[in-house]
Amino acid sequence: MLNYIELWQRFLPSEFGMDPARMGHALAPGRETFDQKMIVRKAIEEAKIPFTYVTASCFAGYFVGNLSQLETLTPPKDKIYLYGDGNVKAVYMDEDDIATFTIKTIDDPRTLNKTLYMRPPENILSQRKLVEIWEKLSGKELEKIIISGEEFLASMEDKDYAAKGGMGHFYHISYEGSLTNFEIGEDGEEASNLYPEVICTRMDEYLKIFL
Repeated sequence: MLNYIELWQRFLPSEFGMDPARMGHALAPGRETFDQKMIVRKAIEEAKIPFTYVTASCFAGYFVGNLSQLETLTPPKDKIYLYGDGNVKAVYMDEDDIATFTIKTIDDPRTLNKTLYMRPPENILSQRKLVEIWEKLSGKELEKIIISGEEFLASMEDKDYAAKGGMGHFYHISYEGSLTNFEIGEDGEEASNLYPEVICTRMDEYLKIFL
């Protein structure tokens, strides 16, 4: 019995979000978060602890209800800020689906010593598409204000340390497409491919809670 337990023992460090292994170029001070996660990863791997790293992308509670607006968690009523052209794609996940996929990895040999990426095709959306979904559901068109990358970075200058870190992460997601701008290699697996029985919440369904 002990050998069986040891065989399936798995450590899932609390990472989620973006894959820190791909964020060495990240803006300071937000880069410190990724650097610290990589220190933990190095220790895990050197100690030969069985692991699965989970990259869960954008939690819907923080990125969808607000249509990816900062400083609010609910849909704007009149105007919306679009980042760049609004066409950079991200991945939006209901938190319950994230939990379901994460639990399924624990004793799955296919995810042993790999990174699990959550990228169900129906949840890979641009911010502009997210706004279109909300406008269709609410029956109201929002005024759209374009924020260039340069303007967004300039707006960070007078923010405190914590806000700069969070906004830096937001920049990489919204302007660089850091959740979707790479192919998953042999050291990773995509959750919806491994577990097709999990029916993910689509963002048009998720947004209905705000009507």
